Amino acid sequence: MSVFFRTLSLLLGFFSAQIEADEKEVNAAGWGTPSQSAVYYDWYPQKALDLNPSTCTYIPAQTNPWWRLDLLKVYTVNRVVITNRLDCCSESINGAEIRVGNVSPDAFSNPICAVISSIPAGVSYSYSCNRMEGRYVSVVIPGTSKILTLCEVKVYVVYPGNLAAGGSVTQSSTLTSWIAEQAIDFNPGFTQPSLACSSTTNQTDPWWRLDMRHIYRVSNVVITNRNDCCPEQINGAEIHIGNSLENNGNNNPVCAVISSIPAGDSSTYTCNDMEGRYVNLIIPGDSRVLTLCEVEVYGEGPCLKQTFVKLKLKSSSNLSDAAARARLLTQLESVLVGRGISGVKLRWSQLPKQAVMRKEAAAAQCGGRK
Repeated sequence: MSVFFRTLSLLLGFFSAQIEADEKEVNAAGWGTPSQSAVYYDWYPQKALDLNPSTCTYIPAQTNPWWRLDLLKVYTVNRVVITNRLDCCSESINGAEIRVGNVSPDAFSNPICAVISSIPAGVSYSYSCNRMEGRYVSVVIPGTSKILTLCEVKVYVVYPGNLAAGGSVTQSSTLTSWIAEQAIDFNPGFTQPSLACSSTTNQTDPWWRLDMRHIYRVSNVVITNRNDCCPEQINGAEIHIGNSLENNGNNNPVCAVISSIPAGDSSTYTCNDMEGRYVNLIIPGDSRVLTLCEVEVYGEGPCLKQTFVKLKLKSSSNLSDAAARARLLTQLESVLVGRGISGVKLRWSQLPKQAVMRKEAAAAQCGGRK
């Protein structure tokens, strides 16, 4: 079989990979503030959140005892994990209801996630809430002369499709422990902002940048403002999206300008499928501080625009054959996977054109005999 070169002009039409961003499940219980219907000595409601199952909260016998966690904002609750006491009285948890919703202070008004039939002493059981939406998570025991003891409560919330989750971040300067990564840690920092929010120092044109590692079409960006103080510091911040790192990415097109966000609130900004790898926030001006307690990015991708690829193959394959064309696309898909773009399915939008350039052997040059 002869071997020769073919020069191919290959058109890969526009394609995009509909890859869902990894769904992140996070224990949000420690972000909120707990309360309960009564406190017995030092069995405080916070002891159900200290990640130490040997310290518990306890409500003495009463009618309809309850423990409630205020997550301080609405979340999608995927599941709740309850740890029962080890020393005694394991049956005291029997019949407890886990409720999730937005009604406060009535612990019995919100929908039921699950009813606890029983939990063995010292054991943790997980209860699925099937993505119930709510700010408040309550554990209540209906009835008279009931005792409620909780040694640990974990509330797992989900962030489906948040593109910020897989990215890397940096910022123009860092105020002590307020590192850039804390703006994408899923913790809004309502109780300990210095350990859950990012912040620059006081400077000119402070900025924060997210590298999503691939190009996405961004539909929305959600910004959560700090809750402890200074909510006006976010005023005038610009959201930029694009592919350039010129001026640290701050020259990319503007998605939105933040006029203001109330303390502890989250605001959503529509970006109309702007394409880009980088999401920047910058506050133009002198003596400014940029603090971000959470940044979420939603959209689809990774995506590649129409791309022309010229290949020079050493092969005797005939690309007029459908099987040969399919093999070539499979090879290209493998290359993309090697570069971190998975879930891509390529197809021909136009059949490849080919021009065969076969170099003929030069005529032998023989010296004449005299």
